[in-house]
Amino acid sequence: MKGRVRLSAPEARRVSLAAQDMHRDRPACTPDARHFRRALQALQVLQLDFVNVLVPAHYLILWSRLGAYDRQGFDRFVYGRGDYTEQWAHEASIVPSDAWPLLAQRRAAYEPSKNNPLHKLRDRGRYLDSVLEQVQSEGALTATDLPPVPGPKRKPGDWHRSIPRWALEYHFARGDLAVSHRLGNFQRVYDLPERIIPEDRLSASFDNETATREMLRRASAALGIATKRDLADYFRMSPREAGPRIEELVEDGALARVEVENWQEPGYLSATARLPRAIEGASLLSPFDPVVWYRPRAERLFDFHYRIEIYVPAAKRKWGYYVLPFRLGDRIVARVDLKADRKSRRLLVLAAHEEPGVPIAEIADALAGELRALSEWLCLDTIRVSRRGDFARLLARAVKT
Repeated sequence: MKGRVRLSAPEARRVSLAAQDMHRDRPACTPDARHFRRALQALQVLQLDFVNVLVPAHYLILWSRLGAYDRQGFDRFVYGRGDYTEQWAHEASIVPSDAWPLLAQRRAAYEPSKNNPLHKLRDRGRYLDSVLEQVQSEGALTATDLPPVPGPKRKPGDWHRSIPRWALEYHFARGDLAVSHRLGNFQRVYDLPERIIPEDRLSASFDNETATREMLRRASAALGIATKRDLADYFRMSPREAGPRIEELVEDGALARVEVENWQEPGYLSATARLPRAIEGASLLSPFDPVVWYRPRAERLFDFHYRIEIYVPAAKRKWGYYVLPFRLGDRIVARVDLKADRKSRRLLVLAAHEEPGVPIAEIADALAGELRALSEWLCLDTIRVSRRGDFARLLARAVKT
């Protein structure tokens, strides 16, 4: 793509999806370490989310690209080799362990929020030191392995975390501790970074400008084509901080400034970007998939307005509680509100809405196929489509055929 100065809207969509490894067919075999590595290389940042209405969202991100895979096998791959680690990157995320030194300035600058109950703890410094000493002497542990400590009285609606958990999360955010692995209930197990992360990555050091530039380079490779705000959002930095480093990447040839059809801001095309002739296939997308996680970009690329309504009162929801976008080719063509009813072993489609300007019969057949594949992966026996949504009935018929 060297020398390109302008992209059409369809070209920008294809570039963005190819950068996210969505331009190829899912593996014909059971995905293994090679496939996990390739997907994580494309993503660079895998945002963690453990809301389990359907399946924890980060597992769905991999399923969108790889199809049915062994989730326990993926966890062993991520946590058992030292090649990946959890960090605050986009949000709480899995990143390559060589990103550890890139995020050092962020860890060093961490301060608990003013509402953090650790502020009200007597002898806070002594307590936090004692938590580290216990990990040093006893090895990896969870919050339940620490002695209970009385905390401030909770107000209605407060998110419950014990004082030991707050302490471990403080040390994690500061880089005194890292995540060894997750238990079956998704609880973090913490240990010293030197027991988890390879020494060469742990000891590497970058100045802030170099680290910022490298994170933006990785973001650009993961996005393919992006605005300054898109690039800054990937690792959660401000556009002001990102701006000078982006210009340096342009000067170095890692980015090229291009015009994109219907974009109001300049686009930046990664030197690693690919432009497939077509994007085939279909996939349901997690709400935290990088394809859609920055909502202004999803609207600009796909003309798709997307918001999560988990925290919206039921009576005020427009689309549903846990709504997934549905990609067909290089377009987002529908959205479905899904829930796994594990007790009855059913995949519930609580609502199905089409996007304007697409042939709904084609959408229904493709979406029905994805729902069957998803229900099989989740070990659910049947699919039940409710009547809510403008093409729910057509989808219900497609699911039954």
